[in-house]
Amino acid sequence: MTRKARLGFLGAGWWATANYMPLLAARDDVELVAVCRLGATELHRVKEHFGFRFATESAAELVAYPGLDGVVVTSPHTLHYEHARLALEHGLHVMCDKPMCTRADHARELVRLAREKQRHLLVPYGWHYKPFVQTAKEWLDAARLGTVQFALCHMASPIRDLLQGKRFVTEGNSGQAGGVLFQPDPKTWADPVVAGGGYAHAQLSHSTGLLCWLTGLMPESVVAFMSSPEAQVDLYDAISVRFVGGAIGTVSGAGTVPPGGITAFQVDIRLFGSEGMLLLDCERARLELRRHDGTSDSVALPAEAGAYSCEGPPANFVELILGKTTCNYSPGEAAMRSVLLVDAAYRSAASGRVEAVN
Repeated sequence: MTRKARLGFLGAGWWATANYMPLLAARDDVELVAVCRLGATELHRVKEHFGFRFATESAAELVAYPGLDGVVVTSPHTLHYEHARLALEHGLHVMCDKPMCTRADHARELVRLAREKQRHLLVPYGWHYKPFVQTAKEWLDAARLGTVQFALCHMASPIRDLLQGKRFVTEGNSGQAGGVLFQPDPKTWADPVVAGGGYAHAQLSHSTGLLCWLTGLMPESVVAFMSSPEAQVDLYDAISVRFVGGAIGTVSGAGTVPPGGITAFQVDIRLFGSEGMLLLDCERARLELRRHDGTSDSVALPAEAGAYSCEGPPANFVELILGKTTCNYSPGEAAMRSVLLVDAAYRSAASGRVEAVN
C-alpha cells in the first residue's frame, strides 16, 4: 500500500481552495485529513468539497489531531507566525504561504524551531520550480558569476484593486488547479492591520525570496520609500539594500500592472558579479550568463516559460515528508532572509532612515 502524507490546513480561503487543495487532493500519496478556518458555513463547505475527515475553527485543535504529518498554513499574513509555530511545536512539517511572516524576529524563530524539531519548512515560491530558474541556481552554486557584487530585483503585479480594498472577482479557473469556492477577501490584502502591509508583503516577497534563494545574500541594512495612492497599504516600493559581505542592490515593486497578457507578472533579476552578469526575466522568459572572460551561456525559452504556476511547491512538500527527496527548493531559510529585508524596508519607510536588519 502506498504510504500517504496526512495533511491539515490552517486557513482555507481563496488561494488554498483554488490551488493547493485541488493539487494535493489529486495525488494518490496524500490524504487531506483536517481543515481549520473561521466561519462555520464556509468551513463545512470546504470539508464536504474536499472530503476532509475533521474540521474545526480552532488552530490548536487542528495541530493536535492524531496522525498528521504536516500542515499547510494559508491564513492571513499576520497569523502565519502563530500558526506555523504552533504546527512546528507539535512536530509537524510546515508549508507556510508567503510571506512566511511579517517580522524579522518571528522569521528567525520559525527557522530555528524547524531545525530544532528537524521538520521541513517550505514556503511556496512557485517560480523556484521553473526549470530555467533552477538552471540559474545551478550556475550560481557553481560560482560561474563569481562573487555577487550588485543585485537588481524588480517585481510588478496586476493587484491594484485588491490593495485598494475594492471588490476583486477572479475569473473562472484563476486558482490554476481548481474552481473558485471563495473570492479573495479584500481585508486580507488592503487592511494594514490584517495584512501587515501591502505590496511588499503580498507580492514582493516572491521576488526577494527568489533573490535570496539564488544568491544566498543576507541583507544587512535597508533604506526604503513606499507610496500608497488611493490605498491604506503600499502599492509601490523603492528599496536600496546593503548585504553582508559588501554587495549592494535595489529592490522595486509595483502593484498596478494592467491585467491581461501571456505573463501578467513582471519578475526581473539582474546580478552583477566579479566574473560577469546573470540576467533572469520571467516576464520575457530570458536566462543569460555573460562573463568577463568572453564566454556566455543562455537558455532558449518559449514566451510562456515564466508564467506563474504553483504546482511545484505542494509536490515538493509531499515528497519531502515521504522521503522521496531531500531537496527543498523553497526553504524557510531563504524566506527568512526575505522577511528580514522586507521588515527593515517597512521600518525604513516609516522612519525615513536607514534601518539595520539586526
